[in-house]
Amino acid sequence: MSKRTKKQAFTNIEVLDAGAKGKTIAKAPDGKVIFLSNTVPGDVVDVQTFKARKAYYEAKATTFHKLSNKRTTPVCEHFGVCGGCKWQDMGYEHQLFYKQKEVTNNLTRIGHIELPEITPILGSANQYFYRNKMEFSFSDSRWLTLEEVQSDADLGDRNALGFHIPGMWDKILDIKKCHLQADPSNAIRNAVKQFGLDNKFEFFNTRNQTGFLRTMMIRTSSTGDVMVVIQFFKEDKAKRILLLDFLAETFPQITSLQYIINGKANDTIYDQDVICYKGEDHIFEEMEGLKFKINAKSFYQTNSNQAFELYKITRDFAGLKGDELVYDLYTGTGTIAQFVAKQAKKVIGVEAVPDAITAAKENAQLNNINNVEFFVGDMKHVFNSEFITAHGQPDVIITDPPRDGMHKDVVQQILNIAPKKIVYVSCNSATQARDLELMDAMYKVTKTQAVDMFPQTFHVENVVLLEKR
Repeated sequence: MSKRTKKQAFTNIEVLDAGAKGKTIAKAPDGKVIFLSNTVPGDVVDVQTFKARKAYYEAKATTFHKLSNKRTTPVCEHFGVCGGCKWQDMGYEHQLFYKQKEVTNNLTRIGHIELPEITPILGSANQYFYRNKMEFSFSDSRWLTLEEVQSDADLGDRNALGFHIPGMWDKILDIKKCHLQADPSNAIRNAVKQFGLDNKFEFFNTRNQTGFLRTMMIRTSSTGDVMVVIQFFKEDKAKRILLLDFLAETFPQITSLQYIINGKANDTIYDQDVICYKGEDHIFEEMEGLKFKINAKSFYQTNSNQAFELYKITRDFAGLKGDELVYDLYTGTGTIAQFVAKQAKKVIGVEAVPDAITAAKENAQLNNINNVEFFVGDMKHVFNSEFITAHGQPDVIITDPPRDGMHKDVVQQILNIAPKKIVYVSCNSATQARDLELMDAMYKVTKTQAVDMFPQTFHVENVVLLEKR
């Protein structure tokens, strides 16, 4: 065995911190950092390494000598196997502390940014049942626990409806109760699984590409709408109608019941026809009097209540007085653009996904907003000097890029335009910090506000206001 992969054991190691991607951090006797995934800061543990690099180890705690006072009892029976809520064993106030710390560290260490007084992170009022969208997968070869593997008992059928095991593309953890989406989500999922078993429907096998039931998506909204989309691997009209009728009759609160026949190798739906079986082909989300029409393929922030808080902070940072031209970059379905429009002279939204721009225009019309315009194109190509000449010099730029942050050409174009203010919304403070450093000579960070959109996870959003020096 090479020195690089040689396993080592360390005893009585104190867990010191929580870092990026939800890993906790300790120090080995040789001075190297140890990254752990099954501890909480304050635990004292024995660890077994499974990966060694020049500056760090990756390891797992094998024995707990002392449990941290930051711990709390996980509410979910699937915690530790399901990868969805990695921080459920840490008290919520401590989750917020480490999220805030990560954002601050990224801005100062990666971006070398001089920060104003830090506004405390905004926690989520709902720490469970906050998601408005969940996607579940069917499988005929469910993940077995270690106890089941070692048991001599008859395990019965191996069918599952739940989540992919982290790192296991072909294994699904059967979920009995998920604490991420409110009712009727759990009831619908469990009823569909039982109906499939009772009627001997084939659950999907990813390796062999066989089966009938493939995936299920459930979307809920603050208006009370419920959307269910069943993805079948192949058409079997009799079975399909049997299941869809069962769903419609058992759960009359479903306002949008749809299905997809997808026989391709992957289960992404963006290139698939979504067929409306009963009700509407969309649901509505509402925010401060604005209505947003959401179809099966639409992107919408998955924590509706906290998205409202995020958008209010964004609008507050922009400080609009009514006479400004605002550019909303990476506008998506134009939610932020429409949210700030009533306080601006005009808002221009730019987005690379054509379907998102179509939805943005439709929602603007639905909301009778006449001072917004939306354009589709790759940001680094469409957002150029010709675009500025055609649509005007913005007073404020709002940018909400994907996790990778902004392309350096987009950053340079913002610097060329030199608006008075930039509001940068980010779901990845590391790439946000990188971009802020590129703008630091011209812009000063005057406000920063972290927002917790995803309790029980390590993910965190951050909003920054930049003003010209």
